[in-house]
Amino acid sequence: MSQGLQAALAVMPIIVAAVLLVGFRIAARTAMPIVYLLAVLIGAVLWQMPLAQLAAATVQGLVISFDILFIIFAAILLLNTLKRSGAVAAIRAGFTTISPDRRIQVVIITWLFGSFIEGASGFGTPAAITAPLMVALGFPAMAAVMLGMMVQSTPVTFGAVGTPIIVGARGGLDSPDVAAQLSAAGLDMTEYLRIVTTDVVIVHAIVGTIMPLFMVVMMTRFFGANRSWSEGLSIAPFALLGGVAFTVPYTLTGIFLGPEFPSMLGALVGLAIVTTAARNGVLVPNDTWDFPARDTWPSDWIGRFEAHIDAPDTNMSALRAWSPYLLVAVLLVLTRLPQLPLGEWLRSVVFRWNDIFGTQVSAATTPLYLPAAMLCVAAVATVFIHGMRGSQFRAALGESTRTLLGAGFVLVFTVPMVRIYINSDVNALGISSMPIAMADWVSVNVGAVWPFFAPIIGALGAFIAGSNTVSNLMFALFQHGVATALGMSAAFIVALQAVGAAAGNMIAIHNVVAASATVGLLGQEGATLRRTVLPTIYYLTAAGILGLIGIHVIGVADPLG
Repeated sequence: MSQGLQAALAVMPIIVAAVLLVGFRIAARTAMPIVYLLAVLIGAVLWQMPLAQLAAATVQGLVISFDILFIIFAAILLLNTLKRSGAVAAIRAGFTTISPDRRIQVVIITWLFGSFIEGASGFGTPAAITAPLMVALGFPAMAAVMLGMMVQSTPVTFGAVGTPIIVGARGGLDSPDVAAQLSAAGLDMTEYLRIVTTDVVIVHAIVGTIMPLFMVVMMTRFFGANRSWSEGLSIAPFALLGGVAFTVPYTLTGIFLGPEFPSMLGALVGLAIVTTAARNGVLVPNDTWDFPARDTWPSDWIGRFEAHIDAPDTNMSALRAWSPYLLVAVLLVLTRLPQLPLGEWLRSVVFRWNDIFGTQVSAATTPLYLPAAMLCVAAVATVFIHGMRGSQFRAALGESTRTLLGAGFVLVFTVPMVRIYINSDVNALGISSMPIAMADWVSVNVGAVWPFFAPIIGALGAFIAGSNTVSNLMFALFQHGVATALGMSAAFIVALQAVGAAAGNMIAIHNVVAASATVGLLGQEGATLRRTVLPTIYYLTAAGILGLIGIHVIGVADPLG
């Protein structure tokens, strides 16, 4: 087969996924099994992969799916436990007294609290948590969904305590070629991902610092009485403080602590700084901005039901309400510090299957070392910290299990499809794997401007799959292959992939649906997407320009040589 034909065949499952999900609006639970079968067919017939290789790749994908699903379940379990204990209501109530100005509420509640929820839970939960809170505070439902989607940008790469990097990028790059390159450079995968993380936080910090200001001006332009951009820009100093207060600790955390903590710690530090500034009137404008009178709102602004803030437990202090998340942070630090033996002990519990079905494909999981284990410990500890009844925890457990079943069915087809891609280098034709075939074609036909397009590919994956993690699983090896073929820093190009995949969450259809459902606004997803595409275009364009500068002006070094 020619290089062009190989690339065209390799990209076919991705195109079919986009057509089914976007063009025909077929649900992912229906579309992804079809796409998986198409990948199997292309692998077996056109790539002439041995059946054992296809089966082994599928098993490997299922093991990776387990890791993702365990993290999803644990993150949602902790959140649901806190809802049942009254902690979420107490946290919400703490925000309502800071300022009546809607612009300030957006910076604190949507941007910073939403970023913390993303860092702790990921998988679309910020919009699902912040949207009903904003509606309860008097925001139009449409504005709440739009703003909830916009926060799913800068913090997303490190959502669910770093899952898009720890599972997504690691799983996507898990190939013999990359392993050989790492070995030759004297690096292991963990060290390489720390380099990728450093590049990611720097690009995100530069692009994402103005996101809270972008959120405010989008709100005043589309939902203000005067439809004014300037009413949002008038709070620029405070909004930019909100951006910097998050992105500076976010960047330092990513560089020095790794991918688990940037969004969580950046948001916690930002909340402390910005709420203190708001209470003391620092950089707060003299005027107070609000929405027009409710009886003048267009019908499409309003959801089918009203959201109310639960009455918090008056005995629940802010520290007690936040303590389970603080416990997660402490446990993660203790298990990730190389000076302590705890991480090594947890990694010693490993389930491994080498040479699956006689192939060179292997699969392994270390369930106790996954962030999910720490989230589960915190959820159980919450029962005692908050004095919960057993029935409340059982209810949280049941709700989390139902959520898991919906996500699980899609992932058990999506991730194995990705692993078939990656393991297709073993074939009777002696040709490269499907991602490398695409990368080779791109390197010949696109060339030096690829850094501009790398984030767009990441966003495409997130748009299709609704997940930064899955986008990285799908495209990390492709991006790595393009960079290697072009002689560019592969770590930096993979970082651009992760940044773009985060931005793509702002237009991920199933995230819009989930957020809309929480405020009774189903059926208006198109209107939300028409608005969130504006910050998405900004984010991808800015990241692409930084990519070009990094490669061609600064000359970012390739750690692989």
